[in-house]
Amino acid sequence: MNFLAHVYLSGENDHIKIGNFMADGIHGKNFDAFPIDVQKGIRLHREIDSFTDFHPVFRQSKHRLHERYGHYSGVIMDIFYDHFLAKNFSNYSKIPLEEFVQDFYKVLDDNFDILTDRFKNILPVLKKENWFLLYATVEGLTHILYMMDRRTKLRSKMQFSTEELLLFYNEFESEFTLFFSEVKTFVAQKMQELEEL
Repeated sequence: MNFLAHVYLSGENDHIKIGNFMADGIHGKNFDAFPIDVQKGIRLHREIDSFTDFHPVFRQSKHRLHERYGHYSGVIMDIFYDHFLAKNFSNYSKIPLEEFVQDFYKVLDDNFDILTDRFKNILPVLKKENWFLLYATVEGLTHILYMMDRRTKLRSKMQFSTEELLLFYNEFESEFTLFFSEVKTFVAQKMQELEEL
């Protein structure tokens, strides 16, 4: 899953949200300079990624993309799953998506010093283009996928994957719904374990 799902699954703790949000840019085990709850967020992100990568439902979704997109199919599915979370956000939260997103941007602004250099640089673009809200529509998703495709010098062809999204839309959405129910249960258990650290 991508940014939105990771932040959503972090619960109410702002530092856990930040760690979970930034974790992809932090390699190895060298993150003990961060506040303890940011460290927990980084660990939680890695647990979620492992759970996702090996989950049979996620793998089934990803399989539809593999022939055309190869090892980028997992990245694309992460973004597709964020789309279904954003689109159906009212099913998962009493807070409207726009308010949830603005609250998180404020968390990032208020904790700017904690962010890695990479995320300090990303933050102005993230807010200006409002990436989190872009997930909610296929048009917004196309823009995000194009931006990611540019980072691969257009080799990944990710920008075209909304063709498969529309072709198998109902199947992908059903798989997301099933998977997300299970990942929420998994995260609740992991959060309990992290509280004991």
